Parts: sequence; C-alpha cells; structure tokens
Amino acid sequence: MTDLLARCAELVDIPSVSRDEGARIEGDTLWGLGAADMKAGVTVFLELALGVPEPAMDVTYVFYECEEIALEHNGLRILLAQRPELLAGDAAILGEPTGARVEAGCQGTLRAAVTLAGERAHTARPWMGRNAIHRLGEVLRRLEAYEERRPVLDGCEYREAVQAVGVEGGVAGNVVPDRARLLVNHRFAPDRSPDEAVAHVRSLLDGVLDEAGGDSFEILDLAAAAPPGLDHPLLAALVARAGAPRAKLGWTDVSFFAAADVPATNYGPGEPTLAHTRDERVERAQLEAVHANLLALLTGE
Repeated sequence: MTDLLARCAELVDIPSVSRDEGARIEGDTLWGLGAADMKAGVTVFLELALGVPEPAMDVTYVFYECEEIALEHNGLRILLAQRPELLAGDAAILGEPTGARVEAGCQGTLRAAVTLAGERAHTARPWMGRNAIHRLGEVLRRLEAYEERRPVLDGCEYREAVQAVGVEGGVAGNVVPDRARLLVNHRFAPDRSPDEAVAHVRSLLDGVLDEAGGDSFEILDLAAAAPPGLDHPLLAALVARAGAPRAKLGWTDVSFFAAADVPATNYGPGEPTLAHTRDERVERAQLEAVHANLLALLTGE
C-alpha cells in the first residue's frame, strides 16, 4: 500500500494551499495546516479510487471546493445544477476529520448581523446622543451567559452554541457613535429547523432590539442541520467496523445529502478539534484505519 502519510504530505505542501512553512513528517505524525481538514480524507479517497478499480458496488468519488463558505459557492450545489446524475446514490460518506470515528449527522449553522442604532453627539456632551456601541453591552452579556442545549439523538449528544464573531462601529474619536453592528454565529442541533433556529436567536434579543427605532436583525447565511441517519446497511456496516458513533458538532455537507433524502455520515482521519489551528496534524494510524475500513466496504469483505 502507498505510504498514506507521505501522500498526504504532498497535498498539504501544495504552494497554492499551504499557509505556513508547509508540511513536515515527524515519526508517524504529519504536521501542517490542512493536514486534518481535510487533506487526510482526500488522500484516503484518492488511494481508494486508484487502488480499487472494480469495487463491489457502484461508487462515485466527488472532490469539490468551497465547502466552508456561503452556500451559493458550495461545489456540491454547483455540481447539482450542472451534473445532477453524478450525485445520485443510495448513501454517502464524507471524509471530514472525525478522528477515525463515525460522526453522525451535523449541526446547522446560522450567521446573523445585529445592528443597533443610536444618535450622534459630541463626546464632550454625550448626554445629547445615544451610544450605539454601549447598547451592544447587553447583547454581549446575554451571549456570554448563554446556556447551551445538549440534546441526545440516536445516542449521539449534540451541543449547541451562540457566539459573537465580529463587531463594527464608531465614527470618530470625538463622536458618540450612532450605529454598531455585531455578527453572531449559532450552531444548532438537528432537532431544530432553520426557522426555529432563527426564532431562537431573535428571542435572545428580546427587550434589546428596537426595530421601530432603527435596529435591525439580518440573516446572512443559514444551513440546515442533519439527523444521525445511520440506518442504511452500508453506513451500519461502517459503524460496526469503526465503533460507536458520536455527534458531528460542526456543519458539513451531510446536510446537503439529508435534504436530498440520501443517508450520509462523516468519517475520516484527523481530529476535528485540530482543524484550522497552528497545531493541525494527522496520525498515520488514523489514515490507515480509515483506509482499511473503507476498503473492506468497497471490496465487500
């Protein structure tokens, strides 16, 4: 078998995608941004595509771009519009980093902009105005005190979150600001619909948001969650090999397949908690374990 760690290092080291000093292998560990999320999964799928020319089932390998940005740019959506027959299938496995464990379903994600209005005044006479940035204080206190839900679905515990992820405001050093904008991200469990998620975030602003007075609440991006959905025989066989599943806390394109009534799950090498960090890495053992389990499915062993 190809040295999967070395093959993965080649992908991590591509100049157009490498964002630091590049890949390095130390013992049985590959270090480098993108190693876990998700060059490791791509490496395994490429090896399977090249190494199993006659699988025991019909298989389509789909490699696409723009999975983590606005849905309008998502490669799967573009492929669905141009070549929908390539996405027809009975089940799907996404090579997201899962620590070589099955991570079922996915949480939904919502990004919203909360804009609070104020009234300009000179900072020497602030009582003549209304400071929009100061008004953000109550919103931030509510977000910081947010008590997360942890619903358990099919034995998998999901964990919701609401976070402030960006802030804008200010006019000049001597002016009371009349506008402040806060970006909020909400990760919601599969037992909430997108509409319910929007209503939940709006409820956190009760008593603060004054839309009649110029405040606004705008949804920037909204992607549905997906339930565990591991009943399909292929996915059940994967669970039997890989061990008990856990919830996928992030959003993935399992949501895309769930919306199309195609059972899907996440399964790949690399720890998801290391994605996007300076310490991102993947272990040889996880690459080889994921490859072995998927190889057994493809060959019907």
